[in-house]
Amino acid sequence: MSLENSIETIAKAARQASRKMSVCSTMKKNEVLEVIAEKLIEKKDHIQTENKKDLEYGREKGLSNAMIDRLTLSDKVINSMVQGLKEVAQLVDPVGTIKDSCVRPNGLQVSRVRIPLGVIGIIYESRPNVTIDAAGLCLKAGNAIVLRGGSEAYHSNMALAELIHNALESCGLPGEAVQYIPTRDREAVKIMLAQEENIDLIIPRGGESLIRFVVQNSTIPVLKHYKGVCHVYVDEGADLSMSENICFNAKVQRPGVCNAMETMLVHQSIASTFLPAMTRHFMDAKVELRGCEKTCQIVPEAKPAASDDWGAEFLDLILAVKIVDSMEAAIAHIDQYSSNHTEVIVTSDYSRAMKFVREVDSSVVLVNASTRFNDGGQLGLGTEIGISTSKLHAFGPMGAEELTGTKFIVLGDGQIRE
Repeated sequence: MSLENSIETIAKAARQASRKMSVCSTMKKNEVLEVIAEKLIEKKDHIQTENKKDLEYGREKGLSNAMIDRLTLSDKVINSMVQGLKEVAQLVDPVGTIKDSCVRPNGLQVSRVRIPLGVIGIIYESRPNVTIDAAGLCLKAGNAIVLRGGSEAYHSNMALAELIHNALESCGLPGEAVQYIPTRDREAVKIMLAQEENIDLIIPRGGESLIRFVVQNSTIPVLKHYKGVCHVYVDEGADLSMSENICFNAKVQRPGVCNAMETMLVHQSIASTFLPAMTRHFMDAKVELRGCEKTCQIVPEAKPAASDDWGAEFLDLILAVKIVDSMEAAIAHIDQYSSNHTEVIVTSDYSRAMKFVREVDSSVVLVNASTRFNDGGQLGLGTEIGISTSKLHAFGPMGAEELTGTKFIVLGDGQIRE
């Protein structure tokens, strides 16, 4: 069978399975999530053995430390996957919930009810945990899913996909509800993006080049974010100790992820006090600073920032730093360079915090907290299938509810239109 025929067969089988999943009971969906979680624990050694093959392959290919970090299925990552599935199982099932309803003057009862989207296609790089997170959320929302991971995670993804398939069948559900395209051939992505008759939505997760390729080549609607250029603005009068903790965590805790801080903006009234102390913390963590002219005058350790540093997603221990003369200037900078992903203000002034929240256009805006909280698990979604920075039809982390749409249900008693 040709690659094109193979992928078409997978997509058609997913469409058939989606019809059964769309009417699956909440109890049965939760049961399969719990079984997947149990099998992750039971098969952990096998999963990590397969993952080691991918890590060796990745190092041979010269993957960066950030990419290797994303690829690694450590005990902590597997435990997080298990916990995420259990949390998703505990969430309210969005399918069948009534969004709103009314009675029209002619007596028609009009309601909008949440329904599964159908078949979701996920194209992703490096992170094999996406296989579990995405499958769990799609199943909870009554969807089927077709997965295509990166070549560097091939063995890990195949092991996880087989585990999910077995869990579905053991619960009396179609194993084809979760399928993995079993090839490293890059042509598979293009073929998958042409399956508009059987796949309803594509969600790409990975680097900017992958996402742009998907957008340019897909005949299927795409939910996306190109990159995470996240800012923390330290306002005048901010608690400096709190500011140091937040900025350090936002940059250093896990620099290779999309919700890490890439630019730190500092109000000029506190810069001479805040920056030297903050710099010491960053230097201890081997963070390279790239600053504006004013920053470099206060922080000799900083390199002069280039113009393209302000819009860069470094995904590394590199940070752009700019001193601004007002909150309005900070907001203007964010408006120019933000990727609409995550922005933070650290401030002691409630009214200024609310102004920042109103005027900054990003999927998550935080007050006095790290950028690292833009994450489905941290925000109560159990886990996430991705973070959308496009506003149709979701904005921000996407959980089970964001994997549903709505349809109108209209109840009448003989009405006809005049």
